[in-house]
Amino acid sequence: MLLGTVLVLLVLGSAAPASAHAALRSSDPEAGSVVKTAPRHITLAFTESVGLLDDSFRVYSPDNHRVELGEPQHADGASDTARAALPPGLADGTYTVAWRVVSADSHPVSGAFTFSVGAPSPTPPAAPADHAEHPVTKSLYDTGRYLAYIAAALLIGTAAFAALCRPPDTAPLRLPLLTGWWTLLIATSALLVLRAPYENGTSPSTALDLQAFTATLTGRPGLALLTRLALLLLTAAVLFPLARRGGPRARLATGAGVSVALALTWAAAEHASAGIQVPAAMTSSVLHLLATACWLGGLTALLLTLYRAETPPPPDTVARFSRLAFLAVTVLVVTGLYQSWRGLGSWSALTGSSYGRTLTAKLAAAVFLLAAAGLSRRWTTLLVTRASVPAPVDARVPEPVGAPGGTGAEGPPRDAPEDAPATPPPPTADHYRRALRRSVLAEVMVAVVVLLITTVLTGTLPARAEAEAAEAPRPQVAGLPGAEAFTIPYDVGTPEGRGTVQIQMDPGRVGENGLQAVVFGPRDALTFVPELRVSFTLAARDIGPIDAKVTDRGGYWATNDLTLPLEGTWTMKLTIRVSDVDQVTETRQVEITR
Repeated sequence: MLLGTVLVLLVLGSAAPASAHAALRSSDPEAGSVVKTAPRHITLAFTESVGLLDDSFRVYSPDNHRVELGEPQHADGASDTARAALPPGLADGTYTVAWRVVSADSHPVSGAFTFSVGAPSPTPPAAPADHAEHPVTKSLYDTGRYLAYIAAALLIGTAAFAALCRPPDTAPLRLPLLTGWWTLLIATSALLVLRAPYENGTSPSTALDLQAFTATLTGRPGLALLTRLALLLLTAAVLFPLARRGGPRARLATGAGVSVALALTWAAAEHASAGIQVPAAMTSSVLHLLATACWLGGLTALLLTLYRAETPPPPDTVARFSRLAFLAVTVLVVTGLYQSWRGLGSWSALTGSSYGRTLTAKLAAAVFLLAAAGLSRRWTTLLVTRASVPAPVDARVPEPVGAPGGTGAEGPPRDAPEDAPATPPPPTADHYRRALRRSVLAEVMVAVVVLLITTVLTGTLPARAEAEAAEAPRPQVAGLPGAEAFTIPYDVGTPEGRGTVQIQMDPGRVGENGLQAVVFGPRDALTFVPELRVSFTLAARDIGPIDAKVTDRGGYWATNDLTLPLEGTWTMKLTIRVSDVDQVTETRQVEITR
């Protein structure tokens, strides 16, 4: 079952979104502003706390050279800010700022904007294409996260089943315990090694950079992974050997403590650690993860016990797990309702956001899981009831020779009519146990789907944060403040073929104009496209199309030779080609005055 789950996750791992939680709230200098004197710092404020990287800021001068900056820091000690010192004596012109930070829920986020000193540049620079994530690194990191969730559920759930349900034959549980521990150890180690490339958006080969690896150990996600790794090693080397000598109570206390500590390493570095009501959210997250592990991991342990134990588990063991599962479901419902409210923010977000739609899919799968659990609980009750009632005497069993009224041969009772129909034997405990095996197997299969959706949900931007991001300023692009500006969305129908193009015209009047266009990808990151064309048509005067003849300027497209001879409402036609075969055309109406 674990192998099948791993294969499913490896196939679907790349499909999970990993949206960042933090959104830029404001900047100083403001995006697109013109300041009279050169500022001393670049300061960004976010909607939540962020972690800083060595390369969190890149500033490009009007002549497109990198500006030397001071070390990135939090402004005035506030964890939701980022600041870098600028060198004195900045020349007049337009500067481009590209930034990249790590959100409190462990996801990197990036963007860019411009500001001008004294006066805008005639042709302002633009930051080079900055992809928010490397596809190979992202795929490997997401797969590691999913395997870690699966392994934690298997390890904690199996240990809880062994300690609380007390099956007489624990031999079948050794394999899931060892598999869970080793998988979690390897997945955590891989996540720790890949953390630096994931944060910096670079290829997996940069994981060999010792300086970058050391830097990740000081951030919250890196510390959480390091703590999880230490807990696993300490548990195997010290805690469990000591607990084994101390008896059942010592093992139970040790297992409970280690489970809570492991759950905290997730809560401290995921969505619960950011946003509103952080202490309550982290408590809810820990309880939710433990309840999930006790139910889903315990199901796997029960299934292995039912199929592989040398002697079938007694009804008391099954009944204990039934009570444990009922308690786990109750905890899941309470914490799930709270986390849904915290993540959604409104009922409309259930259908109007990616988080809401993923949550709806999880709820639908959970309904099927509860139905399967109800069937398992019914078979458990019948099994316990049947085991506690003595087997009735079969009316067809022959009486022994010499017994009163016996015939000495098989046949119907003496007083029974010869044509009486045979009475079917009542269901036995084995019958109910086989039915329980089938229902638990179905429950585990649905649970795999629920856990898969849950891991996707943890990497999806919560709807409440998405609403905050929508209210925050949108990343700005190089251009002339006060000129005509347009934001044009595009979608060529491929996964990476969605985004926006921001276009600015200066002065946006009759005569010679400058035009700059910057392309943003699906996650508002500056992106590269092989071709971009812009043309203008004045249908009322039968003029055009006039090709703007924009050229790639190393990260943005621009021209200084666009001449529009007459005033009126021009149709601007924009064509974006994102690959050799994928392109799309969009149009906008542009008002040109004298």
